[in-house]
Amino acid sequence: MTARFTVLASGSAGNASLLDVDGFGLLLDCGVGPHVLTERLAAVGRSWAAVSAVLLTHTHRDHWNRLTLAHLRRLGIPLVAHPDHFAAMATCREYDPLRRAGLLRPFSADEPFALGSALVCRAVEVPHDSAPTFGFRIDGRAGLFESAWAVGYASDVGHPTAELAAAFAGVDVLALEYNHDVRMQRTSRRPQLLIDRVLGSHGHLSNAQAGELTRAVAEAGNLRAVVQLHLSRECNTPDLARAAAASALKHFPETQVVTASQFVPTPPLDLTPRLARRRPPVRTARCRASYQPTLPGLEAG
Repeated sequence: MTARFTVLASGSAGNASLLDVDGFGLLLDCGVGPHVLTERLAAVGRSWAAVSAVLLTHTHRDHWNRLTLAHLRRLGIPLVAHPDHFAAMATCREYDPLRRAGLLRPFSADEPFALGSALVCRAVEVPHDSAPTFGFRIDGRAGLFESAWAVGYASDVGHPTAELAAAFAGVDVLALEYNHDVRMQRTSRRPQLLIDRVLGSHGHLSNAQAGELTRAVAEAGNLRAVVQLHLSRECNTPDLARAAAASALKHFPETQVVTASQFVPTPPLDLTPRLARRRPPVRTARCRASYQPTLPGLEAG
């Protein structure tokens, strides 16, 4: 299974990432306009033809763009989101044509759902002041029950939770918000109301909080790369964010750290199947089949 993960844009001016698996392209959030996304996709050797679906984390406007909704309608690309997200977007005039075209695909936080034939996704609700907000664990299927690799994605999180750490245990790539340095946040010239919001339990992760969650995921095993998301341009620096990740990963020196940018895509991370990274067992255990529902319109071609 050929797969790669790329952050196309990350920050308060817009967020979008691409998980590309054997020709099925999943866009995580679409918070920048279609022209910018076209340029970012081209920069990593892709185009809109590679985008099979868009998966939404929440409805803050740096995670979806009304012009991009219209572009999805023109291209016939489904939008996968929680029913509460659709309700919040209903007043946007670009939303209704998407609905009438039958391109809305709801997910539930209560059960895993399939995307295409190769991906299984689990939505994990996280604390943030845009309820509901979700992180996602996305597993590439190697067999009936076996995961070839896994990605944990959480772009906006108010504070670390045990549920999120448990959901992300064993992922190969952790894409996680490293939003701010607490000292820089407290001493910034921002309005106090904004400072209190960011530092609150439903605001954004500090470098230290993100490092705490990174350490917990690394200790669970398998972690090959950490991708730092949503850095504040005013209250953080790439050096501070990387130092926090390095401290969290001091016992895991082989784990790669990638810091995402608002303006340029990250280099693609190749997701090598786990079976290709170890010697195959002499004997293969038998697996029992299990039915996994596929979202309408995203069935295998």
